[in-house]
Amino acid sequence: MTSENTLPINSGALSHIRVLDLSRILAGPWCTQNLADLGAEVIKVERPGHGDDTRAWGPPWINMEEKISSYFAAANRGKKSLTLNLSTPQGKRIIEELVKISDVVIENYKIGDLKRYGLDYESLQKINPRLVYCSITGYGQDGPNAQKPGYDFVFQAIGGLMSITGEADSEPGGGPQKVGIAIADVITGMYSTIAILAALNSREQTGFGQYIDMALLDSIIALGGNQITGYFANGKVPFRYGNAHASLVPYQVFAVKDGEIVIAVGNDTQWQRYCEAIVRPDLAQDPKWEKVTGRITGRSELIPHLAKTMLEKNRDEWISILESYDVPCGPINNYQQVFEDPHVIHREIKVDTRYKDGSTISTIASPLRLKSTPPEYKRPPPKLGDSNFEILHQLLGYSAESIEQFKKEKIT
Repeated sequence: MTSENTLPINSGALSHIRVLDLSRILAGPWCTQNLADLGAEVIKVERPGHGDDTRAWGPPWINMEEKISSYFAAANRGKKSLTLNLSTPQGKRIIEELVKISDVVIENYKIGDLKRYGLDYESLQKINPRLVYCSITGYGQDGPNAQKPGYDFVFQAIGGLMSITGEADSEPGGGPQKVGIAIADVITGMYSTIAILAALNSREQTGFGQYIDMALLDSIIALGGNQITGYFANGKVPFRYGNAHASLVPYQVFAVKDGEIVIAVGNDTQWQRYCEAIVRPDLAQDPKWEKVTGRITGRSELIPHLAKTMLEKNRDEWISILESYDVPCGPINNYQQVFEDPHVIHREIKVDTRYKDGSTISTIASPLRLKSTPPEYKRPPPKLGDSNFEILHQLLGYSAESIEQFKKEKIT
């Protein structure tokens, strides 16, 4: 799937929305990339000469000379880059002019930073009462830890996720583990997308925008909802099961003759089919294992029987057999294998966006598959300041001479 950045941006579910993106790193950019994929015009405001911190987070690089790392590219597709020094009077003035004609502002500055420049919600909503203003911080806008800096790894730890991730302490290699991606940032970006869309919908009813206070801590705790609700119910603190499941058995990795395979038996009917597939009628007929409750409480007795049987065939043999019995299963793919999967290829999950010079950047398609107004990928991740003239001249009406002067004075 390849798309040009020269197509008119006038379609998509959010094609009537303009977003002023003052965020950087991952949570905020992840949110605004969602909005851009859905058609919103996203103006990414970056520091002159440096840009978003993640531009320099390489290798791997997409283009070192243009300051585009793969990390930056993963979260900034579809945006226009405007370099602007917010600490200057003219920089502030330009932001205020953009706010007048924008629908959404999103930022992840430390608490109080933008207020010093008069760019906080209370100041900007006076300019545009319809403005939806989303702030993303580590701990939220209030509370005893509100002023602390926040990083994904820290929130995976203090938010409880690491306490249920990794092998049990009693197992080889046991101990807490972080998830392999910056999950606190990503989930906060997703929740922020939902919050912004809800606020825009509310604005249609009330005529007014609102302030949104998003926190990485809140989001990562919310992600553990099913485990936490169990704790609320019985007072038992959840612990690590490694690749097993607290509430389903068998639901884990099994070693097979030539590697490993995931088996995910989700209910009692699938359990019967699984036993039939692996030719273990003795287990299927044993009343101890008939219901999931028995399989959970008797996990330590049951799993060795299954593990021994799974070693009898290789991975592809088992997958073929288990799928013929409609038992959920799958190989453990690396990312090369993921994108060699025929179904992944069919779903066009790899998206190539093209620059005007013909070079391309491969990114991941949005999973938001709207049928009438599908996501579109009209712009590659922006080069630093690539839309300065377009925004300042065509959108705000500044002369070419003024724009050149802004550059000389290091405003842009």
